[in-house]
Order: sequence, then structure tokens, then C-alpha cells
Amino acid sequence: MTKKELLVNSLKLPRDTMLGASILTITGNREIWLENYKGILEYTPGQILLQAKTCQICIEGKRLSIDYYTNEDMKISGCICGIRYL
Repeated sequence: MTKKELLVNSLKLPRDTMLGASILTITGNREIWLENYKGILEYTPGQILLQAKTCQICIEGKRLSIDYYTNEDMKISGCICGIRYL
């Protein structure tokens, strides 16, 4: 763990706010709300690759679409088969 992570843990501060961690809220296998991402690297109906602060997030599935996005959050829908952190 880095010094910053140790400090956040010891003070019990929220990791998403202090470290910029991404938050994924998944509803079944049909919907994902994602907060704290940096950008879209790849966007196809079978895969969406996103850049987060500390890693890349790969969402795989069928008929994937980005329904809504801003600089801070987005909604992805479709048939979600998997999520990988790269």
C-alpha cells in the first residue's frame, strides 16, 4: 500500500473521494452506473474499455451501449457478461 492509501485507511476516509477510486453500481446483467472514470478508450457493441485513475476497466457483453455520460459518470446498458480490471 502507498502512504496515501495507508492514511486513508487509518483515518477511515472514503476511498472513492480521497483516492479517485471508480464506483460501479450493477443492476443485474443489464445496467452499469460508473462514477470516477477518466475516459473512453474503446467502444464497440461487444466491449467498452474505460480508463480509470489507477487501472483500465473492460466491460464485455452483447449489444452494449453508453446511454448517458458526463465527465464524472456514465450509464452503460446491454447484456453484460463480464467486467475485468486491467
